[in-house]
Amino acid sequence: MLEGVYECRERCIRAVQSKDARFDGWFFTAVLTTKIYCRPSCPVVPPKVENMRFYPSAAAAQQAGFRACKRCRPDASPGSPEWNDRADLVARAMRLIADGVVDRDGVPGLAGQLGYSVRQVQRQLQAELGAGPLALARAQRAQTARLLIETSELQMADVAFAAGFSSVRTFNETVQEVFALAPTELRRRARRGTTSATPGTISLRLPFRAPLTPDNLFGHLIATGVPGVEEWRDGHYRRTLRLPHGHGVVALRPMPDHIACQLSLTDQRDLAIAISRCRRMLDLDADPVAVDDLLSTDPVLAPLIAKAPGRRVPHTVDGEEFAVRAVLGQQVSTAAARTHAHRLVLQHGEPIEDAAGGLTHLFPTMQALAELDPETLAFPKSRRTTLTTLIATLARGEIDLGAGADWDRAREQLAALPGIGPWTVESIAMRALGDPDAFVASDLGIRYAARDLGLSEAPKLLTDHARAWRPWRAYAVQYLWATGDHAINKIPTE
Repeated sequence: MLEGVYECRERCIRAVQSKDARFDGWFFTAVLTTKIYCRPSCPVVPPKVENMRFYPSAAAAQQAGFRACKRCRPDASPGSPEWNDRADLVARAMRLIADGVVDRDGVPGLAGQLGYSVRQVQRQLQAELGAGPLALARAQRAQTARLLIETSELQMADVAFAAGFSSVRTFNETVQEVFALAPTELRRRARRGTTSATPGTISLRLPFRAPLTPDNLFGHLIATGVPGVEEWRDGHYRRTLRLPHGHGVVALRPMPDHIACQLSLTDQRDLAIAISRCRRMLDLDADPVAVDDLLSTDPVLAPLIAKAPGRRVPHTVDGEEFAVRAVLGQQVSTAAARTHAHRLVLQHGEPIEDAAGGLTHLFPTMQALAELDPETLAFPKSRRTTLTTLIATLARGEIDLGAGADWDRAREQLAALPGIGPWTVESIAMRALGDPDAFVASDLGIRYAARDLGLSEAPKLLTDHARAWRPWRAYAVQYLWATGDHAINKIPTE
């Protein structure tokens, strides 16, 4: 890991001089003479060392009076992997800010979800990131505005409010200050390139740190997809999204240097949140080099990593949805789990229109599922009890599985529910909470892989061996799963 990298001046200088894209998002380089800030991999000639200043966030660079580079577009770089790898207050706050909590509920709402005072949250963010929650949210609004300006046909006033600005004047001032261009000029320049071909659809690129092996990432999402909510169509993984102001449909396709993303939203205010959730689902802010370097020290994993480096952990866009699906998948096949989930969707999901494909519903809310009749569930009574208890607990808001969740507390609360054992808890921790160290030692696919690789199948002994893989055991799981001949490891050929 590269924690605190921006504080090591010599390391930052080397990264800038070598144009190392791996450091994009870890820190930002500001140039005193030009008053601009860049990502480390900016293609221009590096500035003189004495003119370099380093900041841990775009918001901090903006607060110091620097404008975003028009060449390397630092606002569009991958996010710092720290926010998805850590479980402390700052990381949880950053995940919630990316999910739009400050724009919706203000700083008091952010602090309330974290369980800290406003003053504590502001102090810790300022100390580590050089900017408070309002400045960090402002930087995100600026990036959202730029995306809408460049990829949509919305009027500028509509862009302003969709991006979360309180007035058109504030929108204009912020865009001019951050990008050194007026909104109309940004749009004019973008029109020189390619714009969205489908009316009402926003097309953009989601960057990632190389390398990335997409087979298991997309294969897992496709093979376990719930009909009506998810589908594979024309080379794209598509799914519905339940968002704060409405719903959306996203289509994602892996490309050599980015993920192609097409978003159709009922309310443009949800753009930044939709992008954040898609990035999180695909684990695009991960640092694969750091992960693979550590896991490769194990001679058992080293050949697997050398063959296909950069595997990501397939996450989810909705933690509560995944928790329900994890229980539905207990001790049954992938096909059976999909069937059970599809029945719930048809009975309790919210219908939507999808002119571009075959998606039909949003996955049901916990409040809607709380109304289900257990007798209609086609599985054993004990598992019915597990499912209905989980749904009722989530519907009451007693367990937080959202972006800012406390991973350890969520684990304890889940384990206390009837019928939820280590496999379910760790599956939820890995896929819903995003804990990079979650480990499903009792999973059948993991046990088969361990046997074939000469490791012990016994969960306890395997867990003992896996201590050397910490804090990246969830990534080790992906490499182990990939040894099997299962649909989750393959992207369909169409």
